[in-house]
Amino acid sequence: MRLATESLLVPTPGMLGQGYQERELAVIQLSFDYDSVRIAASDEREAFFVAQGNALARVERDFEAERRAQCVLESFGAVELGCLQDVGEASETEAQYLVSVSDSVHALCSFTAYAVPQLKALGWEVEIDSDYPYQVITPEAPWYAEIEPEAQNDDWFSLEFGVDLDGKRINVLPGLLELLNESSESESLSSLLRTPARFRALQIDANHYVVIPPERLQKLLFVLDELYQGNGGSGFNRASAACVSALEEVFEDGHQTQLRWTGTTSIVDLGRAMKRASDAPAQPSSAPIPGLQASLRPYQQEGLAWLQNLRENGAGGVLADDMGLGKTLQTISHLAKEKVEGRLKEPVLIVVPKSLIGNWQREIRKFAPFLRVCLVHGTNRASAYERIDRADVVVTSYPILVRDLEQFGARAYSFLILDEAQAIKNGRSQAKAAVKTLGARNRLCLTGTPVENNLGELWSLFDFLMPGFLGDLPGFRVRYQVPIEKDKNESRLLQLRSRVAPYILRRMKDTVAKDLPPKTEIVRAIELDGDQRDLYEGIRVAAHAEVRQVIRKKGLAASTVTILDALMKLRQVCCDPRLISSNVAAHVHGSSKYDFFMDLVLGQMQQGRRILVFSQFTQMLALIANGLRDAGIRYTMLTGATADRQARCDEFERGDTNIFLISLKAGGTGLNLTSADTVVHYDPWWNPAAQAQATDRAYRIGQKRPVFVYNLIVAGSVEERMLRLQRQKRHLADTILSGAGAAGGLTENEIDGLFEPLG
Repeated sequence: MRLATESLLVPTPGMLGQGYQERELAVIQLSFDYDSVRIAASDEREAFFVAQGNALARVERDFEAERRAQCVLESFGAVELGCLQDVGEASETEAQYLVSVSDSVHALCSFTAYAVPQLKALGWEVEIDSDYPYQVITPEAPWYAEIEPEAQNDDWFSLEFGVDLDGKRINVLPGLLELLNESSESESLSSLLRTPARFRALQIDANHYVVIPPERLQKLLFVLDELYQGNGGSGFNRASAACVSALEEVFEDGHQTQLRWTGTTSIVDLGRAMKRASDAPAQPSSAPIPGLQASLRPYQQEGLAWLQNLRENGAGGVLADDMGLGKTLQTISHLAKEKVEGRLKEPVLIVVPKSLIGNWQREIRKFAPFLRVCLVHGTNRASAYERIDRADVVVTSYPILVRDLEQFGARAYSFLILDEAQAIKNGRSQAKAAVKTLGARNRLCLTGTPVENNLGELWSLFDFLMPGFLGDLPGFRVRYQVPIEKDKNESRLLQLRSRVAPYILRRMKDTVAKDLPPKTEIVRAIELDGDQRDLYEGIRVAAHAEVRQVIRKKGLAASTVTILDALMKLRQVCCDPRLISSNVAAHVHGSSKYDFFMDLVLGQMQQGRRILVFSQFTQMLALIANGLRDAGIRYTMLTGATADRQARCDEFERGDTNIFLISLKAGGTGLNLTSADTVVHYDPWWNPAAQAQATDRAYRIGQKRPVFVYNLIVAGSVEERMLRLQRQKRHLADTILSGAGAAGGLTENEIDGLFEPLG
C-alpha cells in the first residue's frame, strides 16, 4: 500500500456537475504481493505468469484473500474510487482508493496516525511518498514544556510547549492558541472538537502535522484557555501555578507520553506542592508553640500545618471550616508561630465585621497574649494609626477600611486576613475594591460559607486572594458559572472543584469533632386555618399575577425586586398577619405559627432548656418579646439596633435569662452561645448557610449538651417550598467544597412553584 497525492477531476462548484476541475487528492495505491511480484488491485487478470528458471509458471490470483484485505482497508475509512461517480481520473493513475471522502486535514491526518500503524501491525507494507502532505508526528512523541519569567515582571511567565522530534523541538503552542481563538467562548471548545477525525491536527511544516487525540486535546485546550484567558496570549501569572502543573495531568491518561519541564520550574513546583497538600494534608507538628495558651485539637493542628504550607508556597487560601470549629484559634496559632519563629516582619491586618472587633481582641489576648494588638475603630481612631507600626496584629472593620483606605494603604502587611470573608462576595462592592488595593505578602480568607448563593462569590474570594487565578469574571461565568448553575454540567463542576481544592480547607463537625454531642434537626409543619389562610391565598393570587405581568414586561432578570417583595409578603403572613400593613390584614386576628411557637417555648422551658430564637424580621421578634413579657418570661434581645452586643451575650451566658431573641442578620455570625441547647428558626431564610451559621452559635466547640434545632414552617406554603431551594443551594456549596454533583439556579418555573396554592 502506498500513500500519495494525485490529480483527480472533481465537480466545479456552482456548475451542477457539468464542469470539472483538477485537484490534488490524497489517494492509496493498493497492490498485492505474490512471491515478490506486485499486482495492482485494479488489475483484472485472474492469473499471471512468472519466470521460474528457464520456464514460465502460472500464478492464480486469490481474489477471496484480496477482498478480505480490501475490506480491512475500507474499515479504516478508505473509499474505492470506482464507487464515486463524481470523481474522475485526470490522467493515468495507479490509485484505487481515496484516503477519505472528507477533505478535512484532521480526517486525512487521522488516517495516517490511526490507520497506518494498525495496518502495519497486521502485516501490511505501507509506503508514504516523501512529499505526501499529511504525514504525522504521533501523539506518543516526547512532549516538553519550557517556562521562563518575563524580563519585565517576575510574576509573569512565558511558555513554550510542543514535541521533541529526534532532538528537534517543535513548538505547537501557537497553533493551539490559534485554535482557542477560533471561538470567543469557552463553551465552543466542544464544538471545535466535534469532527469525524480520530485526531486533531496542528501543522508544523509543509508536509507534517502533530496529531492529538480529541479527548486529550479537549483537556489541553481547557487548561491553556485558563492560563491565557484575558491575557491576549502574552503570558500567564504566578497565580496560575496550579493550572500550569495541570498540564501534566493531561498526559497522565494511559499513554506512554510524558511531559518534561525545562527552564524556571519553580512555578511548576508550586503547583505540585499545592496539589500534594490537597491530596495528602501536611503533617502537623507535635511541638507546642511557645507562649500559645491553647491545646489544639488534632484537626486544628492539621489546619495550622495547612496555613503554614500556604505561607511557605506564597499562596492564598480559604479556611472554610464548619462554623464553630475554631477558625479564629487556628489563625491566631498561625500568627503566633510566625511571630516566635521571626517571620512577622510587618504587622498583620485583620479585617472583620464591626461586631467582631472586640471578639478578636479578646481571643488574641486569651490565646496569644504576647501578640501586640492595635484596634482601629470608632470615632476617635486617629491616634491608632500611630501605633500600627509597633503592633503585631491590627484589627479593623470593613466600613472603617473603606473610609480610611488611604491610611491603611500607606503600609505593607505580612498578612491580610478577612474574617467572615463573604463580606466581599459582591465583586463590585466598596469592601472588595478596598481590600484588593492593599499590599500584603500573604492573604487569607476565613469563612464558613465561601459559596452562599452562586459561584460568583467564590470567584470574588479568589480574585482577592490570587488575582487572575480564576480569570476575569466574564470568563469565569462562561467557563464555569453558566455551565454549572444553568446547564448542570457535571464535568465542569468537577473541573472547578479540582482547580480550587488545594486552596480551600473545609472540615465538618461530624467528621473532625466527634466529641461534640448530637444535633437533632426538627421541621415542624404548621397548618394555617381560618382568616389567616384566606389572607395568604388572597395575597398569593394577587402577588402571583403581578409577578407574572412584570416578568412578561421586563424579563426575569429585571423582575427581582418585585418577586422578592411579593414573596416577603407571603412569608410575613406565614409568620404573623400583624406584620402586614394593610387594611385587609388588620381584620385578621391570630397566627397559627405564633401560637405554636409560644406553646413550644413554654414546653421547652419547663424542661430546663435554654433557647435561641432567630428571625429575619425584627418586627416579629418584637411581637414575640411582647408575648413573653405578657407571660412573665424574661428574655434577651439582639438586633442591628443593639448598642452593646457583648453585654447582651454575657447576660444570656450568665443565665440571667433563658431565651435569646436574635435577628438573623445581626446575630448569625460571631457569637459563642454554647450555654444554649435549643435553637428555633421562626422563619426559614433563602440561604441555608446563613441558617447554619445561626444554628452554630450554640452548636460549636465547647457545647456539652445535645442540641435541638426547630425549623418552623407553614405546611404547603412558600416556606415549605423554600426548603427545597435551600437544599439546592446547599448542594452547590457542598459540591465545590467536598464532593460531586450539580446544582441549578432559580428558573421561571421554580418561581411559579413558590406561588402555588396552599397544599
